Amino acid sequence: MRIVLTGPPGAGKGTQAVLLAKRLEIPHISTGDLFRANISQHTELGKQVESILREGGLVPDEVTVAMAADRMERPDAEDGFLLDGFPRNIAQSEALDGLLRDWGHKLDAVLDLEVPEEEVVKRIAGRRVCRTDSSHVFHLDYSPPRQEGVCDACGGELYQREDDREDTVRKRLAVYHEETEPIIDYYRAQGLVVTISALGTVPEVTQRAMAALPDRGA
Repeated sequence: MRIVLTGPPGAGKGTQAVLLAKRLEIPHISTGDLFRANISQHTELGKQVESILREGGLVPDEVTVAMAADRMERPDAEDGFLLDGFPRNIAQSEALDGLLRDWGHKLDAVLDLEVPEEEVVKRIAGRRVCRTDSSHVFHLDYSPPRQEGVCDACGGELYQREDDREDTVRKRLAVYHEETEPIIDYYRAQGLVVTISALGTVPEVTQRAMAALPDRGA
């Protein structure tokens, strides 16, 4: 099964991607992971990305597509994959269609995780991260620390990352609406979009997604 996972920042795509890929027994292909892996392995594409990011630029579509294509051609992705963070715009969607066509494959579904905008802001702006250990993450509403501003695990100071500030979150949402959201209509025209609510617990959303996806044997 070949799936594209999409949705706004804060929809829980990363969490659901890992769980769904495991349930479906296909690799989870994340563009963020691909960038980091290529940079750490000093591949030619990685060197290009590192140079671009160092200068504060945006990674060109052709570089992102090349990295994704390289990963999708590996043996473990022969029977399918779940794409997370790719494609991000219409140009990348068209490039993906072309790649799949060349390989004699097609997408089975585009899973759209739907979350109200104010819930996205609440989810992200409420995060607090430990300065001592960034893996210790709390939320002012959903998982607050026992003592305000103090990490339960190690006593470190909790702070709000710049990326999590409300004004930054709203800017990220604006970029999503302008650049990425149009791919939903692009794939809807192909009859591929499956939209589910990403509200509720993680297991509830996973079960909802599994139920909404087309049968694997279809």
